[in-house]
Amino acid sequence: MDFDLGRPGWLALLLPLTLPLPALADDTPDEANAAPLESQGETVTVYGRALSLYRAEESSSATRTPTALDDIPQSVQVLPQTLIEDQGARQITDLYRSISGVSQYSYSGVTFRGFRQDQILYDGVRGDPFNGFAIPQLFNIAQVEVIKGPSSALMGSGEPGGTINYRTKQPSHETRRQVSLTGGNQDFAGGSLELSGPVNDEDSQRYRIGLYQDHENPSRNNTDVRNRILDFGYAWDLSAATSVTAQFTDVLQHYGGARLRGIPTDDAGNFLADIDWNANESSDYQDLAAQVYQLRLDHVFNDWLLGDLTLRYYQNEETQKYHEPSGLSDTDGDGVVDWSAREYRDQVRHNKAGSLTTNLTAQLGPHTLLLGSDVYRLDEDYIYYRAQTKDGVEGLSLTDPQYGTTDPASYNLHLTKQTWSRSDRYGLYVQDQWAITPAWNLLGGLRLDGFADEVEDRINDTRDHYSGQGWSYRLGSTYRINPQLHPYALVATGFVPQDAADQAASSGGPFDPEESLMYETGLRSYWFDNALSLNLALYQITKRNLLQTDPDDTDRLIALGQVRSRGVELDALADLTDNWTANLSYAYNRVKVIEGSEDLADGEDGEFANAPHHQLGLWTRYDIRALDSAISFGADHVSRQYNQSGQIVKAYTVFDAAWQTRWQQWLFQLNAKNLLDKEYAVSGFLAKTGHFPGEGRRLYLKASYQF
Repeated sequence: MDFDLGRPGWLALLLPLTLPLPALADDTPDEANAAPLESQGETVTVYGRALSLYRAEESSSATRTPTALDDIPQSVQVLPQTLIEDQGARQITDLYRSISGVSQYSYSGVTFRGFRQDQILYDGVRGDPFNGFAIPQLFNIAQVEVIKGPSSALMGSGEPGGTINYRTKQPSHETRRQVSLTGGNQDFAGGSLELSGPVNDEDSQRYRIGLYQDHENPSRNNTDVRNRILDFGYAWDLSAATSVTAQFTDVLQHYGGARLRGIPTDDAGNFLADIDWNANESSDYQDLAAQVYQLRLDHVFNDWLLGDLTLRYYQNEETQKYHEPSGLSDTDGDGVVDWSAREYRDQVRHNKAGSLTTNLTAQLGPHTLLLGSDVYRLDEDYIYYRAQTKDGVEGLSLTDPQYGTTDPASYNLHLTKQTWSRSDRYGLYVQDQWAITPAWNLLGGLRLDGFADEVEDRINDTRDHYSGQGWSYRLGSTYRINPQLHPYALVATGFVPQDAADQAASSGGPFDPEESLMYETGLRSYWFDNALSLNLALYQITKRNLLQTDPDDTDRLIALGQVRSRGVELDALADLTDNWTANLSYAYNRVKVIEGSEDLADGEDGEFANAPHHQLGLWTRYDIRALDSAISFGADHVSRQYNQSGQIVKAYTVFDAAWQTRWQQWLFQLNAKNLLDKEYAVSGFLAKTGHFPGEGRRLYLKASYQF
């Protein structure tokens, strides 16, 4: 059976995903911007340099089958390893500029098409070891795939703004050995070792070993950061049709002087303290220890049917001992806030979670049929002690902070919350990708989700149960008018049960599940012999039963009535010359409370927190072939937004730059972030906790050696 280029043969699915180091001059064909070629009766499109560097040709995240991006009736962005390496991205927050419609909210949470979202996937399945307040690291990530809008019809419950899926690095068929050392300001030092390749002559068994360690002392008072990641993988082709891949990842994170809140501001967004101010003492910290186990089985039954099964399990412990800002005051009567009251929080979360995902995919003529199911269970033990001013916790000056005058060992801690919760999620889904004609594709999907949650309040000795189910669907179509114009349209729904811990009466629950509906239309287009690629998307999303922190009590939540998000996104990749490429992402978004508690909206005209109207990200690279080098420049602009207290978060624009050169087996790279050392806030939370400041100027020099 023949397969078109947009959907490669099924055996290709058994090949692990491997990506090279960033390509420099010698790695790039000279035939940039070449016209389509004829090969065995099929049209093969040779894309320009920009599309080769920064754009993947297909994705399996949006459909669970390898599908050409042009045949997916939904906005999808793929950030390949070349882009990650060029930008010197160490964690996901470094990449938001390159994802239209995404901006930082807090910690690992983002604003995604106007909605707060912190749920992510790994290799298309649930099981995020960084859940909570830790920030996902990119050391063992091959590429980042971003699906815009609801994906509940395939992936299960999730926020309607979109889903981020991390593709992990796999054991490779080719031998790859690399050691890297990185140094930078703020005492940054890091190193990594990656080994991968075949174990035997037949390449039927392959391995991967990855080791990473870093340490830094960021500029904010009392802070220090350490990350350690151990990543191992082994792939084994049991036969020509069956392959199994096992992976294990161990993560340790230490954030001293954390959980790191923001800098207090006035209502106009002006900082009331130095940019390095921190409410935490040097003894405060946030630690994460996590272990992840993953096993994937792929099997080709025949030339039209294949199946896969993925088991993923993780356990983690997140410990937080920190001072939380609890109120601002003016102590000298000059009308300017200069003092922050504090409380002390001692919190520990133990999580254990496992998922099982199975898929059967059949190629039946013009139909690519998918039948799948998944189950997921998360158990969480949570204990929370708190001490307030009356219990001996001292406040802190905004203008002249004196640390070390208070000792948490002397506080009178009170047990505030102790819960055990179990969340079960399960789903059954079916999808059809129908190639009606060579130019016209139709995608339809339907999913039934069920949930069962149990919450035990160990202080009040109560136990609550919640269960239910919901349907989600997705219907979309793409049409290829000509080689330049590929429009698409989509309607999709989402279904999200509330988190089990949020259902407890102490959190303000119980709450009904969230429901969402999205309409999206878009156009993918290619111009000037594929030297320019444009992706345009317009959307409207409505969502019911959205939970948000109660401004009057940060330990409780509030459900809003109905919220609407409307926006447009434009992504462009261009070859400006044979050696000069550019990647630009722009988004315009408006989010409003349109039904229910409009007085709970955060900004003017019912706007949501941390939902900027305009975002613009730019990354451009120029290759100097004579020197086997490349220079890059980036810009990130986010317009004015509001925090949850209605305070303005000012617009900002920051600039980055990079240089890299290859010499024999060495790759040297220098990254400069926030070139002008601008003081700014990336987002806000509450007035008493302040705005989250962006990083000051950072410089990183990295040397990598392949052997």
